Formats: sequence, structure tokens, C-alpha cells
Amino acid sequence: MLPLKGKTMVVIGGSGGVGREIVEHGLRNGARVLAVARHEAGLRQLAVDVRGVETLALDATDAGAPTTVFDVLKPDILVLCAGATPPAAPLHQQSWLEFAVNWETDVKMAFHFCKAALSRPLSPGASVILISSGAALAGSPNSGGYAGAKRTQMFIANYSQKESDRLGLDVRFMTLAPRMMPDTEFGRQAVAGYSRYLGISQADFVKSMSSPPSPADVAAGVIDLAVNADQSKGKTLVVSGNGLEAVP
Repeated sequence: MLPLKGKTMVVIGGSGGVGREIVEHGLRNGARVLAVARHEAGLRQLAVDVRGVETLALDATDAGAPTTVFDVLKPDILVLCAGATPPAAPLHQQSWLEFAVNWETDVKMAFHFCKAALSRPLSPGASVILISSGAALAGSPNSGGYAGAKRTQMFIANYSQKESDRLGLDVRFMTLAPRMMPDTEFGRQAVAGYSRYLGISQADFVKSMSSPPSPADVAAGVIDLAVNADQSKGKTLVVSGNGLEAVP
């Protein structure tokens, strides 16, 4: 039997990259899946390419976005994967708007949706999985406020779990922190930026990486958390090419 059969899954940022991989894994594992993204063109292409997916176009940073999404499909599994591309420059070469872009997108989206998951609330047993970044643990001096924003997503998930437990809601919050993925568009931009920053070739930078994950590794991690949410609630797990590793 498919492990997510009869479950509903909403993927915020589901039209491309890692989000699209999560959408496809959810469908293959039996879930009814709604992909949410800002741009309609990407969602239309997704609907052509991936049979059975449902789509919704909106800006996930809007305060009213969770209500709109939950009215279309109330999720048993909510995956927050959307985010902005950070700048590729050291601190002193950035404007405040460049530095803060991930706070105004990634963090704002996580705040609104986690707040709604608690205040609406989602049904008992529902899971909220935030896709953060390994940069939240190691730092990222060439990407402005990105690492701090992704760390704050971890805090939001942790705080939300404490509130869920305090209020007896039985909504589970978890965070996945993928290491840099050089075979994604986002990862290729990061590789290019850091190779320039360090003064080495992109090939040498990639060779220095230890077991980088693929989008499929992240998607498999999402399914694992969704299936084993009782054991994983409140946890942050790093995703590498070797699988999942819990952060103490």
C-alpha cells in the first residue's frame, strides 16, 4: 500500500526545483497534491508535465495566503519550500534590500503559514515540514542574510512545535536542512558565487563538497518525515547524499 494514500499534501513553492521533486514524490506515494507558487506559467507547465497535480497561483508571503490555500485543500502534510534567491556577494557589497531578501520571503512565508497552522488550526496529526538550508547551521558569508533567515525558519518550527504541544493540537512541525545542491539552478548560482569569492574554479569547489544531496534526496526526506512524523516532530534534520542526520 502506498504510504501517503488518502493523505492531502500542499507544497508551497511546488512549481520547480526541489519543490517540484517533492510534488512528484508525494503523488507517487499516493497523496493528493496541491502545488502552490507565485507564477502561473510555471504551474501550467507543471500541470502538463505531472499528471494528477492540482495547482494554485498566489504570493505565499501575503498574510491571507494560508487561508486561501487551506480553503482550497486542507493539508495533512504542508511543505514550505518557497524562497528567494539570495545575493552572491560579501556583506560590504550589498544593500540592505539585497541582504534582507530572504527575511522578506522565506521567513515571512514560514511565519504566516506556521501561525495559520496553529491558529486555524490544521487537523490533529497534520505535519508541517519547512525546507531550510544547511547554511543555517554553518553560516554563509557570501549570501547576505540567507543563513540567518534559514536559521530563523528553524526557530519558527521549534516555537510552533512548543505551542502545538502546549495547546494540545497534535500538529507536528519539522525542518529539513539540505546541504548545497550543485545540480539545481539555485545550487549552480551558489557554486558560481562561492567559487568567485574563494578564487577557485567551479569544478574545484564542487569537488570540495562532501556528499551533496540531490532534489530527490530532499524529496525522499520529506516523505520519510511525513510517514514517521510521530518520531520526527520538533526535529531538524540535515539532508546530504548519505540521507538524513538529526541535528542535536
